[in-house]
Amino acid sequence: MSVFGTRVKRVEDLRLLTSGGVYVDDLRVPELIGAAHVTFVRSPVAHAIITSIDTSQAKAHPGVVAVYTAADLTDLPAAQPFRESERGDGFFAEPLLAGEKVRFVGEPVAVVLTDELHVGRDAAELVDVRYEQIPAVVGPALALLDDILLFEEAGTNLADERDRDTYDDAVFADAEVVVERDIVNHRVACVPMECRATAAAFDGSRLTVWHSSQNAQRCRSTLAVSLGISPAAIRVIVPDVGGGFGAKIGIDRDAIVVAWAAWKSGTAVRWAESRAENLVAMTQGRAQLNRVKLGGKRDGTITAYRLDVVQDAGAYPRTSTLAPVTCKMAPGVYNIPCVQAGFRYVVTNTTPVNKYRGAGRPEATAAIERAVDLFALEIGMDPAEVRRRNVIAADAFPFHTRTGARYDSGAYEAALDRVLEAADYPGLRAEQAARRDNGCVKLLGIGISVYVEMTGGGGETAKVTVDSRGRATVLTGSSAQGQGHHTAWSMLVEAELGIPIDQITVVHGDTDLIPKAVGTYSSRSLQLGGTAVHMAASEVRNQAQRHAAGLLGACVTDVALDIGSGTWHVAGNPSRSLSWAQVVEQVGTDGISADVEFDSDHPTFPFGAHLSVVEVDTETGTTTVLRHVTVDDAGPVLNPVLAEGQRHGGIAQGISQALFEEVRYDDDGNPLNATLVHYWPVTAADLPGFELETGETPTDVNPLGVKGIGESGTIGSTPAVQNAVIDAVAHLRVRHIDMPLTPSRVWAAIREAGVEHRVQR
Repeated sequence: MSVFGTRVKRVEDLRLLTSGGVYVDDLRVPELIGAAHVTFVRSPVAHAIITSIDTSQAKAHPGVVAVYTAADLTDLPAAQPFRESERGDGFFAEPLLAGEKVRFVGEPVAVVLTDELHVGRDAAELVDVRYEQIPAVVGPALALLDDILLFEEAGTNLADERDRDTYDDAVFADAEVVVERDIVNHRVACVPMECRATAAAFDGSRLTVWHSSQNAQRCRSTLAVSLGISPAAIRVIVPDVGGGFGAKIGIDRDAIVVAWAAWKSGTAVRWAESRAENLVAMTQGRAQLNRVKLGGKRDGTITAYRLDVVQDAGAYPRTSTLAPVTCKMAPGVYNIPCVQAGFRYVVTNTTPVNKYRGAGRPEATAAIERAVDLFALEIGMDPAEVRRRNVIAADAFPFHTRTGARYDSGAYEAALDRVLEAADYPGLRAEQAARRDNGCVKLLGIGISVYVEMTGGGGETAKVTVDSRGRATVLTGSSAQGQGHHTAWSMLVEAELGIPIDQITVVHGDTDLIPKAVGTYSSRSLQLGGTAVHMAASEVRNQAQRHAAGLLGACVTDVALDIGSGTWHVAGNPSRSLSWAQVVEQVGTDGISADVEFDSDHPTFPFGAHLSVVEVDTETGTTTVLRHVTVDDAGPVLNPVLAEGQRHGGIAQGISQALFEEVRYDDDGNPLNATLVHYWPVTAADLPGFELETGETPTDVNPLGVKGIGESGTIGSTPAVQNAVIDAVAHLRVRHIDMPLTPSRVWAAIREAGVEHRVQR
């Protein structure tokens, strides 16, 4: 399609930069006039028995509409267990409000409805909750001991375990070199610009919920199950969303309680969480402890690899996919004859963990890329050469991995070579050697990662309609949170129908208008939602061609659409033409429309290579990222502006995890950095300009040939930066430093290595 590669400006930006977006907290719709404000009473302790809850003082406070606790939720369906026992009872279920026990700081215990927001804060303090505190379980290592249990009825903190019984050390017996190490992929907060927000109104027969989410339809399904009412009795509307990153997939317990409060009280309600709430109560990401074991030959050939994952679920297992995806993607881009991967899933007295940009794939890449660097250092071979000798060959695709993935297409060695050339890899190594020889205090580190990720899979819906004015409307199941869907979908429709972008309207996030959809996550939008839009537009074109043929008195095959002018004419006679408005006018008031659901049997596997250049000050441990060069190949690029935006955002988040961000708890489960003063996400001042090289290897999985781009930057950048920092000080006998590579951690690693570093000022 000629539209691919066109730098079209984002059509969303004019509104966002002038009148501004309309987020849940901005809504001033009639249904929410006079809405009560929701304030949660949250646990101040990580692990405790609730001995009593007294709401009498709060209910008597002026301006209080209602106060609810778990005792008011008894008419709802039971919370769904994460795991069923052999006896048929369930374990690890998460209640909407804690009634008997709290399991993390920030867990909701009660909810207060008030006329004014400021009254809610005062009234919440009047809810008297008595706790009998018990020791907390912090970190997966402690959870595995089962000395302290979060769910006594389960008898264990182990929520799930798979495939570890297949481990066999025999596969490492013939290896000339074996490296083995624990690698921490630490917990991070999602930190969307817009925190969670929900509003709801019940008119006596139907519940309408406005929610900041990545998929309205999943919200409706979850609400129906949680509240025990028909999906037809629920409408979910998703307005503008200020970032999701996976944490806003569907709807979680806090928002369900808000919707229930409207349904229960008959009063419209609204809630927008504070940043302090967000940093303790919104789901967090990563939180894995990985044991890697890699064996190979001294010529650089990797012969066996094992990845053993311990996934920290937090207090309640919110998802069952993170660790399995990590295991599935364990071998990365490498053709390793023997691969073993298994996991354990444990609960701890911390904020629940769920999907966060990449969701299992960054963890797998970080593990294998560190293992490859450890192996290269052990055998004394350049890490780029080790990678080149082991990547899957370009002529081997589709490639079936030992962990059950089908890689659709790839050119891994080409991506590696392109990024090395763009960065001037030999020149960087020469500069690194010169600094070491001169005893410079500021050392140069060069880190490489070659990655493959899994995106998409499943289906998505779209409906395209052209009305009697010749304007097009797109109803899409893909829900935008800043990616530029309105621009991309308009480009696809214009390319197919010749209708100008400024005459195309894109609508998403309303279950009444779009009852069936999947939503936006896992980098699935263009390859699934975009394909559905393309197919719907193509069907509209086919229908219009038949109508135009009747009006022109010609055979259907003789009628053509001039994309440039958006007019229909008989082939060879452009002077006799019809506009879209003229064609549609003859059809009827409903216009010409097509409703499409596109299903893909397989996910796609984007790939790429990242090279990071850092400077490490050995006196302070401070790391400065000097350059970051990438090749991110997600197939043909529809709009480079949108693709580069996704790459920039992902790289920034990946670098931030490597160097700055970490959610920390003390031994009692108290958050230690639950404010943005103490939790340090990356800023523009911390980053260089990114050097973006391109690759466009198509897939055969969808008609557009495209793969996902939204998470690539996050997956490739983190291990590249970690490898770069360690590479800077590897000659000082430093072999590994866990993320985040803070100045204190890097400084300590240098000192612990026991090498006096000669410096030249």
